[in-house]
Amino acid sequence: MYAVTVSEFGGPEVLKYVEVSMPLVKTDHLLIKVEATSVNFADVKARYGNKDRQPPFIPGLDVAGTIVEVGEGVEDFQVGQRVIAFPQGGSYAEYVVAHTNLTFEIPANVDFTTAAACPIVSFTSYKLLADVGRMTRGDAVLVHAAAGGIGTTAIQLAKLLGASTVIGTVSKEEKVATTLEAGADFVINTSKENFVAKVLEITQEKGVDLILDSIAGRVTEQSLLCLAKYGRLVNFGNASGETATIQTADLTASCRSILGFSFGTTRKHRPETVRDTANKVFEFLENGSLKIVIGEKFPLEEAGKAHKLMEDRGSKGKILLIPPTSTIV
Repeated sequence: MYAVTVSEFGGPEVLKYVEVSMPLVKTDHLLIKVEATSVNFADVKARYGNKDRQPPFIPGLDVAGTIVEVGEGVEDFQVGQRVIAFPQGGSYAEYVVAHTNLTFEIPANVDFTTAAACPIVSFTSYKLLADVGRMTRGDAVLVHAAAGGIGTTAIQLAKLLGASTVIGTVSKEEKVATTLEAGADFVINTSKENFVAKVLEITQEKGVDLILDSIAGRVTEQSLLCLAKYGRLVNFGNASGETATIQTADLTASCRSILGFSFGTTRKHRPETVRDTANKVFEFLENGSLKIVIGEKFPLEEAGKAHKLMEDRGSKGKILLIPPTSTIV
């Protein structure tokens, strides 16, 4: 089969489209023919060596596809089923292997394109809001990097879960429309406005109840200035490459919380919690209330171009890679 590998740590040019061996199917695992895989910022970090993998390796976290072989001990899945999965050994490939506990049947009325775009962004967003952030009906929510895959999905889910106000921040003017289309009530272009002052203006100086922060560094520090009493800030990424300094005095008297979350850690150490998340997300996808924003599609062999687009902050919504054997047009 063909796959994209990281030949060495570096820029998008280190992504090579090469022929590799088919993965072997073990007990409780499934072989899946890939229809599409998504590009995530974690893939970019892995390419630079910021993850625990050494070249050469196949990057990628999730796929949508069809089961073509089942391993011993598999009872709940069969050949021919359409599934999404978080595979072992990377997803930028024509075929992948995944454990059954991280494989989920795609609802009948959800197409492969939507299914491929949804896993990381929708599962992560739901966990950030409902489980880690403990969002309740009526909360005001601030979503940083709001025009990206997780940002546009988190905005929609926050609304579906009953948020009173959803505010998004973006770094470029051309991303404002995408964020508004996702359902944000207000969008702040941080290249033009101070987001702290604007959030306080919007919330009449109260601040927001929940902040989703994938940027870290100075953004985290500033975010505390517009976090309401009893508010929760959930950090789930470090796109800025910076670290933040937090004063405990900023937390105790105000009863505010700073929480951390990694969906990768959750998949590795508590995969059993993902199935309930999948069921909740699939309900929203099935009834059409959740729309996954898809920005660009690239042939699998052009993974380097997809990575460059993401690194240049040019993406709006999810970026998909399509193998040559896919039925997706």
